[in-house]
Amino acid sequence: MSLSNAIINITNLRLRTYIGFNPEEMEKQQDVVINIEIQYPATPAFADDDVEKALNYKVITKEVIKHVEEGRFLLLEKLVSDVLEICSKHPSTVYAKVTIDKPHALRFADSVSLSLVWQKDQQQ
Repeated sequence: MSLSNAIINITNLRLRTYIGFNPEEMEKQQDVVINIEIQYPATPAFADDDVEKALNYKVITKEVIKHVEEGRFLLLEKLVSDVLEICSKHPSTVYAKVTIDKPHALRFADSVSLSLVWQKDQQQ
């Protein structure tokens, strides 16, 4: 049986970090909302019902939380890139997408968000 990749979604992970380059942004942590999609071939995991063959999203989430909460970022692009790197370094990951919202970044908008996507090179 041929199946598509498993799709893991981590939805609305709400954290606080130093993000921005204005003086007030560098002195006070701000809210960010992180959404992550990770795809990996799950057939080995569910065929044997084997935890060791599954992608452990708790480990990835804990690493994201630690990195974001302990970090300082001038640009949203850097923060998104760092989180995407954490998500894509697991050997089973074939695709990852990270979107991070910065609520209240603009006066008349709910938030500003930025997304980046990583896909494993098919020749690897």
